[in-house]
Amino acid sequence: MEFRQSSKLNDVCYEIRGPVVDQANALEEAGHSVLRLNTGNPAPFGFEAPEEIVQDIIRNLPKAHGYSDSRGILPARRAVVQYYQQRGVEGVDVNDVYLGNGASELIQMAVTALVDDGDEVLVPMPDYPLWTAVVRLAGGKAVHYLCDEVADWYPSLDDIAAKITARTKAIVVINPNNPTGAVYPKELLEGILDLARRHGLMVLADEIYDKILYDGTEHHCLAALADDVLTLTFNGLSKAYRVAGFRSGWLVVSGPKQHASDYLEGLTMLSGMRLCPNVPAQFAVQAALGGHQSIDDLVLPGGRLTEQRDVAYKALNEIPGVSCVKPKGALYAFARLDPAVHKIVDDEQFVLDLLLREKIHVVQGTGFNWPRPDHFRFVTLPRADDLETAINRIGRFLATYRQV
Repeated sequence: MEFRQSSKLNDVCYEIRGPVVDQANALEEAGHSVLRLNTGNPAPFGFEAPEEIVQDIIRNLPKAHGYSDSRGILPARRAVVQYYQQRGVEGVDVNDVYLGNGASELIQMAVTALVDDGDEVLVPMPDYPLWTAVVRLAGGKAVHYLCDEVADWYPSLDDIAAKITARTKAIVVINPNNPTGAVYPKELLEGILDLARRHGLMVLADEIYDKILYDGTEHHCLAALADDVLTLTFNGLSKAYRVAGFRSGWLVVSGPKQHASDYLEGLTMLSGMRLCPNVPAQFAVQAALGGHQSIDDLVLPGGRLTEQRDVAYKALNEIPGVSCVKPKGALYAFARLDPAVHKIVDDEQFVLDLLLREKIHVVQGTGFNWPRPDHFRFVTLPRADDLETAINRIGRFLATYRQV
């Protein structure tokens, strides 16, 4: 008997770890060195976890052997509450916080608890593809609203409004944005909240990069801008605290929770079904949020992350036929390939050919549910010299590359 994957996976893709990864693995197994620019994983590029976080986990290991509360340990949830109180979010207590094995697990739980077959969720285009994938797995339809490259990759309020239907349940906002690096102004976020308010939508706010900001850019916590809109905020330690492997994230519920008691009962049930999040990693949360914010030094002028962003932005724009909006946050550049110069009809093939020839692994734009094969996402985590060398190699590749 042949066993086949479930039909639920027919429309699900996650190209950040998709088929091209298998080829990259094969190249490494054959002895080649591959520059992995497909995932925002700080550790391979020399970003170490803050020592106080590691030490807190070590000290607490003797009492981390058993299950915790299904929502997570109390000190960590209290630290999350205090963090959002400082950011102006009102009416949140420890019972509104769910810890998870990374924000990814919590995103899947939150969507599963909400979406029935045929329900619609508004998701940005381009998106972080996990959002589209979990909506489809839940039986829903991801309806993609436009983020406009000409307008610094800001969402189009008119496009969002035009795509709201009677089946729309929620809107996803990724800010700072992955893959574009955009950071949204307060007025735009208030416009999104107004649409959610008028149409009775839940807001799902992915703010995992809220501390990775450049050029003095300010991040506005969505939940702090409206206490009358049910908002689920997702965040964690993976990026700002460079501990992606710890899988330590959280979800905070804010707004009129009295109108969502049935939904929250379902969310709590799913939380219990996984028994609890990883207990040792939960002990990192209080130390991280209450300790020295070393990320600040990395994003100041002259800081390593800012320098790398600057080098990537400049070098990408110097390649003929390539352009890139300057990222204001996060760890990525979403570069455009001018169709008049680079006639790419299959961007996955472009990414594969680049990998095979230059041993550089990026992700095609269609992997982020962008509708045309004219973009790719580039991770800005390598050191500046390595970034410049890699981008020069991409430019050399593009100078002779042809698909049609």
